[in-house]
Amino acid sequence: MSVILEAQNLTLAWHEDDFIVDGLSLEVREGELVCLVGKSGMGKTTILHALAGLLAPRAGQVLLRGADITGKPGHISYMLQKDLLLPNLRVVDNAALPLVLAGTAKSEARDQALALLDHLGLASVADAWPAQLSGGMRQRVAFARTYLQGNSVVLLDEPFSALDAITRTSLRTWFKRMVAELGLSTLMITHDPDEATLLADRIYVLGKSEVHGVYSRIAGEIIPQHPSETTSEDYTRSNGIPVHDYSLTPEFLEAKSAILALL
Repeated sequence: MSVILEAQNLTLAWHEDDFIVDGLSLEVREGELVCLVGKSGMGKTTILHALAGLLAPRAGQVLLRGADITGKPGHISYMLQKDLLLPNLRVVDNAALPLVLAGTAKSEARDQALALLDHLGLASVADAWPAQLSGGMRQRVAFARTYLQGNSVVLLDEPFSALDAITRTSLRTWFKRMVAELGLSTLMITHDPDEATLLADRIYVLGKSEVHGVYSRIAGEIIPQHPSETTSEDYTRSNGIPVHDYSLTPEFLEAKSAILALL
């Protein structure tokens, strides 16, 4: 797979000597769902700001399909941790907002948004107000709005962290399916090793530098071994493990243990 998004030796700092990350490099390949895992306070969101062009790095480059987009916003879709739906707009108009802001006629923007909401299983709430939706529904609408920003590369900042465990589990499954169906190349940050192992094609783990206490570089890269359909059926027959419960497999536990060892 070709590399779509690449960070090369990024150094990020709030002030001259107040470094957050130093010399960080990572890549997202076409169609991949990549997770960046790290403890709280390690600069994960700051890294996303730099990749999205909202923060100019002290050093290093951000490349999109080989073109330098360092410090240039608008090339990558970015979904924040909070859904930030506008309470005075109905669901369809919240989803259509990026199109309207880009100059698309409101009627056409609403038609595109309705078609996407239908594809995402949200047609029944298109005319609802955000206050009428559950947390999981609001996050799905926020994802629709992010997709309609029109970029095939998406950054997500812990999109499930504020949800209850049952909703989070359901939404993770939905999200992974939608990312694949829409053909997105995705980088998601999380502090949850279970979430990263369940979702990601590849996982980067942030570690702490020994030099001046700088949070820097990638401590390691992990590729979870997600069972294929055949493997899942084999697990069910031989071990009595439900097909859908990858979290009970040795492969899941091995990947999770590798993440924990690097954190």
